[in-house]
Amino acid sequence: MELEEIEQRIESAIPEATAEVQRARGAHDDDHLAATVRSPAFEGESLVDRHQLVYDALDELMTTDIHALELTTETPTE
Repeated sequence: MELEEIEQRIESAIPEATAEVQRARGAHDDDHLAATVRSPAFEGESLVDRHQLVYDALDELMTTDIHALELTTETPTE
């Protein structure tokens, strides 16, 4: 799966989200990724809840196409 497709999936599932996905630093295969996701939907949410929103957006990809995902989640003002 292309990185842009993963970004689009996150952005369409989380209100007003912007997502930047890249290969994880030092990763030697395509299923280790790093993502920065910004959305006002994260306001007041715990880190665990923010990450769960992203995992929910990626759904089955987390078990089929993505082996590891390093996440940074922020509100637009963070």
